[in-house]
Amino acid sequence: MRLPNDDSRHPLAERFRTFIRHTPFPCVGAKSALSRGQLRTIVARDIGSGWDDTRIYPALLAFICRYREQPDLFQSFAVIFEGPRSLSEEAFEAALWERVQSLSDKDGCLGQDPDPRVAADPEDPHFSLSLGGEGFFIVGLHPGASRRARRFEAPVLVFNLHDQFARLRAEGRYERLRDSIVERDVSWTGSANPMLAQHGQSSAARQFSGRAVSEDWVCPFQRRDAAAAWDAQQVAADLRSGAFVAGGMDG
Repeated sequence: MRLPNDDSRHPLAERFRTFIRHTPFPCVGAKSALSRGQLRTIVARDIGSGWDDTRIYPALLAFICRYREQPDLFQSFAVIFEGPRSLSEEAFEAALWERVQSLSDKDGCLGQDPDPRVAADPEDPHFSLSLGGEGFFIVGLHPGASRRARRFEAPVLVFNLHDQFARLRAEGRYERLRDSIVERDVSWTGSANPMLAQHGQSSAARQFSGRAVSEDWVCPFQRRDAAAAWDAQQVAADLRSGAFVAGGMDG
């Protein structure tokens, strides 16, 4: 696997932070992650290509390890793609699920078990994407998005941990946070997002791309687990110890 790196100073990453800081941007969770210095970013080439998947996946594992060691709320991981910048909503959605499938397949090959707190079936109302043993809700953004809050100059996939949502619900804070986001979204765009659903009512997969999908929409993703070719626990331990840092790979 290629080494994860810090792309926080990349011009696209800087402009994405500016986009989130923009006062009307409705997601207060993203604003909180940014203000606390807890938005991790990686810049990749093409959302329609698997070229950077072997760099994105270990960076996600590193993000998970950091979260488990210091589980502060409002941590997010964003993959910003340099292009393409002229995708239709349908084309972006297809590319999103291609990247999700590729990352999930790598997860299965490493022997990572799905997060037992969420469903692996994308048709299940309790579905979350499992990577590294953690469930994720993905927020997709791209230039062709019909919703203003999902419209950024380049394709982006933001990975938000299911564990954080569960903790906010347990603390009685989730509904207030969600209501605030909805109110801000309506104020900015003039209408509520028709794809929003209460937890457990319909699969979150329907919301990932930001496109308004029909009732008969079928998610193209399927979790495929394979016999582990590597020891997943050893990989996680190596990530924690810094074995994948260039200086630790000599010899």
